[in-house]
Amino acid sequence: MAKPVLEVLGLTKRFGGLVATDAVTFDVVPGEIHALIGPNGAGKTTLVHQLSGAVAADAGSIRFNGADITVMPTHDRVRAGLARSYQITSIFRRLTVVDNIVLAVQARNGTSLSFWRPIKSESALYDEARAIAKDVGLAGREEIVSGFLAHGEQRQLEVGLALATKPLCVMLDEPMAGMGPEESERMIPLISGLRATRSVLLIEHDMDAVFRLADRISVLVSGRIISTGTPAAIRASDEVRRAYLGDETVHG
Repeated sequence: MAKPVLEVLGLTKRFGGLVATDAVTFDVVPGEIHALIGPNGAGKTTLVHQLSGAVAADAGSIRFNGADITVMPTHDRVRAGLARSYQITSIFRRLTVVDNIVLAVQARNGTSLSFWRPIKSESALYDEARAIAKDVGLAGREEIVSGFLAHGEQRQLEVGLALATKPLCVMLDEPMAGMGPEESERMIPLISGLRATRSVLLIEHDMDAVFRLADRISVLVSGRIISTGTPAAIRASDEVRRAYLGDETVHG
């Protein structure tokens, strides 16, 4: 297996007497969709916050692209190539699709739009933003005010905002949350296509989507990784079934 782009070693976080993540160890390799699953309260959100830099670890380390980023600030992790989307859609609802993406591209470049020129004159930014909109299935929707997009389209836009940072690895935190079946079906090929150019850490409750998308799956229960393996291995694991999946999911 290729050298990991993201390597998590013994990561631990305590909140008083609660151990939210307990010596978590796993990795993500280039070109892989690695899914992280587990019941509510398993520690998934805390783990993603630790990986993104929003929450400091009490123990353990995080290596990204060969460098130790355990104490690196969030913005530096993004610049290094580790990006994330959020459980709750976080877009500028009063701006158009393309303007949302332009702001993300602008933040990546560390540039600002010139206040004395019309925003549309920044043609290079807008060309790139429109290409990203197309990549996430929003071609033809670029001028729509984001607050008027369907829920699934807003989630697609949020993936676009993460991709605008040109990440080596993108963490997608429940990208299908709140979606109907048709919206989920549109999201699956979008996520699947990401592995062609980057790695993906996918945190998701939709088990059908997880088993269709993931190259490997790690199962987090009570703050600990109880199993990591291929979808077939996870389906066949009695420990995983007892702890989380249930017979109907594993054998369905």
